[in-house]
Order: sequence, then structure tokens, then C-alpha cells
Amino acid sequence: MKKRLIITAVVLVLFGFQGLFAQGADMLLPEPVLYDGETAGAPASVFQTAELIDEIFFLKNLGFQDEIPFEFLPLSILAAADLTDASVPASIRNNKYFLESVRLTNLAQQTFDEGDYDASYEYSAEAVRFAQLSDEYVRLQLKIKETDDAIAEARRRLDYAASVNAASRYPSEYSQAQTAYTEARSYRAAENWDEAIAAARRVLSALAAVTGEQPQQPAAAPPPVQQPEPVRLPAQYTVRPWALTKDCLWNIAGRAWVFNDPKQWKRLYDANKSRMPQPNNPDLIEPGMVLDIPSIRGEARQGMWDSGKNYPQLP
Repeated sequence: MKKRLIITAVVLVLFGFQGLFAQGADMLLPEPVLYDGETAGAPASVFQTAELIDEIFFLKNLGFQDEIPFEFLPLSILAAADLTDASVPASIRNNKYFLESVRLTNLAQQTFDEGDYDASYEYSAEAVRFAQLSDEYVRLQLKIKETDDAIAEARRRLDYAASVNAASRYPSEYSQAQTAYTEARSYRAAENWDEAIAAARRVLSALAAVTGEQPQQPAAAPPPVQQPEPVRLPAQYTVRPWALTKDCLWNIAGRAWVFNDPKQWKRLYDANKSRMPQPNNPDLIEPGMVLDIPSIRGEARQGMWDSGKNYPQLP
């Protein structure tokens, strides 16, 4: 007695709607594009059909009455990758695992139509397995592409940094970026995709501040204002003729740049007594004599009196 079996509900409960075909089962699809380093196959352990097969076997062997109509729908409705949205390139989505799931789906339908339900069941289960292999393949290809794009962006940033002489202008940042780029390449070779992406992003982070503009140098401090050296009071005075200047110790002591007080004449006398013509006669000084002017209030004195200078007044 021929039975027709409805298994659609079981399939949808087990797998949901994400695996529904995005293409028709009878479509002719192009060959997939494999990235460098991709293996030809995927591990068989990514999907196990044992539980699904048990469910189908149980339903196939239920003692339904002949008068109850059943319709057999093969598992072909699941034989497609989960990732079928527009963000996945068709060349990746329509890969050899997907093509094989389509072929098996067609065989499942054909054997069902011929009444060979056991063969239809086996083909359907294999179609699901290859659809899951297609899912894994798509995810891997997208991860590889993400990795290669990240490393390529890091390489472009390093090349730009080199073009603006970052090695000397930003030595620490440039060195960090080179190390991170080497790590990214090593992780890529070892197929550690996430680590490679993280290392490539460290390149961008290290060189974030690198630009073609010269870094601004701190403004140089203005040179200190040179204060004119103060004019010191003279330390010596050459006696001039009496007829011209009325030079005597009294008058000399009274001049503003000497002591500004004629009563301090004895200070001059005591400082110059030994060189006077008559040491015991303070009234006798001769033109041309050089008198020392001692400091009487701690004032700074230096050099010979110069008639061309404007000396300050001793307070």
C-alpha cells in the first residue's frame, strides 16, 4: 500500500526558515570563486543528520490509514545556505556544496516520483548535509575576505606613513605599526582570522595621528630683553686746572657723581694722601693728578671719570 507522508512540519520545526532556497533547484549556477589557501572540502562533522533521519524513519513507518491523504515533500526546501542575503557575493553563495545540494534535491524529487522512497529519503538527507557545508564555506570565505581587506588597508596606511617620513617624524608609532603588520601577516598565514584582523586594526590605530603636515613645534621663547648696563659711578678722577674747573678736594667731593657733599672732602684726602705733593697739605693738588674716589655708601664704582658720560647722582 502506497503511503504519502507529510514531513514539512517536522523539517521546519527542526531547522526553521533560514535555510530556504534563494534560488530555484533547477537553476544553472556558476562555479564558486575560491580565495587563496582555501581547501577543497569542509569537515564532515559540521552537520550530523542522524537525528533528522530518525525522525523521518519514524514518520515513514507510522501505521496511517490508506484513506488518509498524505503528500511527501523532500528535504530540498532546506538544501541552501543560511547566508543568502544581498551582502554575500553570488560567486561565493553559489559554491560547489550548494550546487551539490541542488543536484541531490533533484534526485530526491525524481526518486520520490518513481516511488523509491528510501532512495528519496537518503538523497534528501544528503542534500541537507551539503547545504550546511555550503553555510560553513560561505562563512569561511567571508571571514577570509574580511581578513584580507583589513590587511590591505593596513598596508596602504603603512605605505602612506612611509611616504611622509613617519619613521623619523613618528618613530615610536611607526615601529608599533610595523610590528602589528608583521603579526597580522603571520596570523593570516596560520589561518587565525580574528587575530589577523585585530593586528591589522592595531596598525591603523598606531598611525592614526600620522599626517603629511609637519608637526607643530612649540613656539620659541622670545629672547630676553637686554637691559642696558647701568652706568657706574667713576672710581677715579683726573684733576683739572683751577682756572677751568676750580678743582679742589672740597669742590670735587661736592660734585653729584663723587659724594654729592663737599663736607666729605676728607674722604678724598685720606684715600689719596700718599700721592699728594705735600701729604700733610690737603689744599695742594696739581692738575693731572689721578684721585681715587672711594665708595662711601656701598655704591659700585668703576673706571675713570669721562666727561662724555651722564653719571647718576649719588643719593
